[in-house]
Amino acid sequence: METKPLIIKNAEQVITLKGSSKGPLKKGKMNDLQILKNGCVFINEGKIAGVGTEEELASVYGELMKEAEIIDARGKIVLPGLVDPHTHVVYAGSREEEYNMRLNGSTYMEIMNNGGGIHATTGKTREASMDELIEQSKKRLDSFLLHGVTTIEAKSGYGLDWETERKQLLAAQELNKMHPIDIVSTFMGAHAIPAEYKKNPDAFVDLIIEEMLPKVSEGKLAEFNDVFCERGVFTPEQSKKILLAGKKLGLIPKIHADEIEPYEGAELAAEVGAISADHLLKASDEGIKRMAENDVIGVLLPGTAFFLMAEFAAGRKMIDMGMSIALSTDCNPGSSPSVSLPFIMNLASLKMGLTPAEAISAATINAAHAINRGHEIGSIETGKKADLTIMNVPNYMKLSYHYGMNHTDTVIKNGEIVVKDGLICKRT
Repeated sequence: METKPLIIKNAEQVITLKGSSKGPLKKGKMNDLQILKNGCVFINEGKIAGVGTEEELASVYGELMKEAEIIDARGKIVLPGLVDPHTHVVYAGSREEEYNMRLNGSTYMEIMNNGGGIHATTGKTREASMDELIEQSKKRLDSFLLHGVTTIEAKSGYGLDWETERKQLLAAQELNKMHPIDIVSTFMGAHAIPAEYKKNPDAFVDLIIEEMLPKVSEGKLAEFNDVFCERGVFTPEQSKKILLAGKKLGLIPKIHADEIEPYEGAELAAEVGAISADHLLKASDEGIKRMAENDVIGVLLPGTAFFLMAEFAAGRKMIDMGMSIALSTDCNPGSSPSVSLPFIMNLASLKMGLTPAEAISAATINAAHAINRGHEIGSIETGKKADLTIMNVPNYMKLSYHYGMNHTDTVIKNGEIVVKDGLICKRT
């Protein structure tokens, strides 16, 4: 079905980030948002057809623009649709009881080792029907959309058996069909050692490599393969085996690295050619250096550190050392039950030293590159998907400054208005 052309005009700022489609931004380039003042964006057939002043676009698309629906963005800014490159959004149940346990002194790993944490959500996700899993996850996707997110990555990992891992991945595919947000899937069977393999974790590693990964690849259920490389979970040696096995099958490596303690996860990401290493709260300088040298994107998750009351990742140092940085909510029921990427951007500035401009780059174009989508989303450039978010603030600085509010006014997905006046108006 053809969509009606759209014109966004009178925007105080259009944050284009043009020229960044070939690779993620690094160092000083993360501050160069390529801002167009009093800008206009013309959208046709689901794509960005033109970016410039209204007069410039009218000289090229005059007749076609006469048929377009007009969005007056006076007093507002236009951003690329936000991209969340690391979520666990497809799951069942909740874990608010663990929040109180942590407030009373229990650590994340203590809770997990006593049958809570990932294991608790695994049990609930195993029990849930496909319909229940989809319904619970769809509500979270609605909230993401209302906060300006147009594309997310979604991991499995709350099954730890083939039947449930497959159920999660199929649920993600079904949600991708029914919801405006595009979902990019990651297989994460290596999220934890299930209780039934606690005495023989290598046997579970073999199960992932010999049975699960081939089925994921054959069924085209995921694009990426992720592993939780952490003491007490998967060792660097086990993680390497899993990531390389997936890579041979065409699954791009990702890694949960150096979250709880230094464990050479960043170094491993560089060694196996991962597209990203995520968390990195305890990454070594050597690991950061190797990631920068090997063009591995560091996906930082300040919401997790905030919720776990932990030390934040050294975002400022990483950027200064030449690493490309992306930002994500890490939406999950245990360590970051958040769907607000704008709040994550604010945390990144206040707690990790990113400028507001760097935070925008990290939540748009760099996040898109972290899920292999930088060529089609993440910036406002002719020919890219018309995924745009209009924020009800007069400049991008106020988006970071005025925290704790949802400033999303309008969301456009593939050229269609899906959020208007802060309310969802269309589901596909």
